[in-house]
Amino acid sequence: MCVAYSVLSSTFIQMSRRQPTNPAPAAAGPRRGRPRDPERLQRILDAARGHFYAHGFERASVDAIAADAGVSKMTLYSHFGSKEGLFEAVIGSRTEGVVAERSGATPLDPTQPEATLMAVGQQFLALMRDANTLGQLRTMYAAAMTQPEACAAFHRQGADRLVGELAAYLRAAHAAGALRVPQPRVAADLFLAMFQGDGHLRGLLRLDLPTPREDKVQLREAVRVFMAAYGPPD
Repeated sequence: MCVAYSVLSSTFIQMSRRQPTNPAPAAAGPRRGRPRDPERLQRILDAARGHFYAHGFERASVDAIAADAGVSKMTLYSHFGSKEGLFEAVIGSRTEGVVAERSGATPLDPTQPEATLMAVGQQFLALMRDANTLGQLRTMYAAAMTQPEACAAFHRQGADRLVGELAAYLRAAHAAGALRVPQPRVAADLFLAMFQGDGHLRGLLRLDLPTPREDKVQLREAVRVFMAAYGPPD
């Protein structure tokens, strides 16, 4: 049940003057003790991602994840607090590349919304076409009735996070006069929703996906429609 919003390029970025938002609650933090080892944390996340995807949230074994990561179960819990906290951290680690801050990346320019939306849309569309993402979405939908906590974490670090971060950028673009966006969160949701139509449904149903050329057309049209609705007056 790993990440629905996954497989994101590490090239993406945050705007330079992001407006304050309500960040998604972070997964359970480490207990007091030795500082975190980034390489060890990454091994845990990688192992967890594989197990959640292969077995689903409920059947994934924390013992097996710890063994594959080369750490003790106690170490895993000291970093993430619980299986749910680990699951949420996996999701967060795979969604941050669409709009969230990336170390060393070029800031998004609130005065250049068309170029920014092309970049965001390209990242998000690639995400929606990814085979792992589609498989994880199918698993999550199937678990909606039995795993409410996992589903809540999925939404918090997936859709809710991405919409919130894009809304923050749109708010800054509005303040800069580059867009007219009276309701940034609604506008962000509408923009991302334009990439979850027929092509996305075909992927969920294991049918043929759109071609790269068709995706490029969809991306350009989505940005054109958005700019027509929210662009500044001439």
